[in-house]
Amino acid sequence: MSTTDTKTALLNSAENAARTLGFDGFSYADLAEDVGIRKASIHYHFPSKANLSVALMQRYHQNFEAVCTAINENYGTGGTQLSELIKQYRAASDNGKQLCLCVSFSASRDSLPSDVLEQISLFRAMVISWLTDIFDKGRLDGSISNVVDPALEAVATLSLLEGAQLAARSEENPRFFDEAVKLLIMRITV
Repeated sequence: MSTTDTKTALLNSAENAARTLGFDGFSYADLAEDVGIRKASIHYHFPSKANLSVALMQRYHQNFEAVCTAINENYGTGGTQLSELIKQYRAASDNGKQLCLCVSFSASRDSLPSDVLEQISLFRAMVISWLTDIFDKGRLDGSISNVVDPALEAVATLSLLEGAQLAARSEENPRFFDEAVKLLIMRITV
């Protein structure tokens, strides 16, 4: 396996482990076994679990930003963009078996190094800014009903989506996600 392939395989394995087991639920020994390398080899790519976690959050942020860009390019109204975001969060829950990386890491907040917490804050700020634009657009184009303050709507919506994932995960049942977002979906008019 090449250096790039090994690094990507480690990130993929770590993301899967973090999303199902949380930050504290996996070790370098687990990753080494999953990827098929020696535990010491992981330290070549990521000297510490903190370094690995920062890299995971940075990659997650970039990937999610690309998803947001694609949604903007492919869906014209605020309502259709919000609907697509809800679908993304539901899909990320893998039918209640996983959490998105940001939610999973946040649940282990007390164990996280400060640079990982900073990456989580940057990620959440990006999503809230993007959601604010969606609610502003939805208010202007009439595709989201009853928008009072787009910035407040954005914060509440991100919290709702994250909480819906936690509810689905706690029961390992996607119905809990669907029920949690039902009122939000009902506000989408177009």
